[in-house]
Amino acid sequence: MMRMDVELDGLFRQNGTYDYDEYEYKEEFESRASKAVFIPVLYSLELVIGLLGNGLLLAVLAQKRRSWSISDTFILHLSVADILLLATLPFWAAQATQQCGWCFWGFLCKICGAVFHINFYCGIFLLVCISLDRYLSIVHATQLYSQKRPRLAHISCLSVWLVCLILAIPHCIFLVARKNPAQECVHNYAQSVTDWKLASRLLHHTLGFLLPAVALIICCSCSLLQLKRSSEGLQKQRAVLVILPLVVVFFLCWMPYNITLIVDTFSNSSNDPDNGLSGNPQHSLNKALMVTSGLGCMHACLRPLLYLGLCGNFRKRTLAMLKRTTVESESSLWELGVGEEAPPDQNPEEEELRTITSVDHQVQSSQC
Repeated sequence: MMRMDVELDGLFRQNGTYDYDEYEYKEEFESRASKAVFIPVLYSLELVIGLLGNGLLLAVLAQKRRSWSISDTFILHLSVADILLLATLPFWAAQATQQCGWCFWGFLCKICGAVFHINFYCGIFLLVCISLDRYLSIVHATQLYSQKRPRLAHISCLSVWLVCLILAIPHCIFLVARKNPAQECVHNYAQSVTDWKLASRLLHHTLGFLLPAVALIICCSCSLLQLKRSSEGLQKQRAVLVILPLVVVFFLCWMPYNITLIVDTFSNSSNDPDNGLSGNPQHSLNKALMVTSGLGCMHACLRPLLYLGLCGNFRKRTLAMLKRTTVESESSLWELGVGEEAPPDQNPEEEELRTITSVDHQVQSSQC
């Protein structure tokens, strides 16, 4: 009789397990490849254009240091905040291109993240200061800042920096370089301190964005309505026409990031620590935050271009500097009207009477 024994020892001898955590999905690979191309190109363009524009702006301000104005003070602080943000872009671009992710020290992760948020807060708070001064000047015929009291402008700017540093403290605490699955500079909120995540996000949404946005909308709207109802001076009208595009561009750049951040804050999957799978909605939110944050940084290179297009005196001074020619000193390069006394509006009847009187006086002088 034939023996039908079957030996299964060789079939089940190699029963080792496979670690699927290191498996790289096709969607995740394509996402990483697109991120490694789009983000570095975007940051590189912003870095080059932003450094050239803000460097030119600082050079013009250096030439004008003998006739410093209140507007120059605010423009200087805005430019310094933009340059600090631009200095961090190479680190974020390197994180997107390298396979290891964030290949720098941990403290650089905290510094770069803090500078990112400081720039956002500083930009919107300084715009609030400028818009509030224009609102008081146009609607209530008074000025918050004056050339006779330049110290108040410096105190306001230093106070803005102090508030921005305080608001950036949570980001310095919770920003770490961790594997996610590659090492990245991300916020790491432990399960025991999830309330800190909600508190820091609410602080950003309310004090850092919502309240300043409401203040800007009210100031700009009331100023425009007042200018529409009355015949204000040309200087005041020009100031609003310069401030309004600055505010609009700031919101256009930062609004997508803040909307995405609000969605991420109230997302049900935001507490899931595993964000590596492409099927996880949190993974899509992380990609959206990365792209929209890059778009937000775009305002750092657009602001000097707006100055060139809107401020004729700044454009003349810039062209004269590039041509190495001299130009007569102008009262204001930025035409913001901050701290500058607007010339009183003249009544047309009084102007006509003054012209007739001048003509009669000339006729009488010629007869004599």
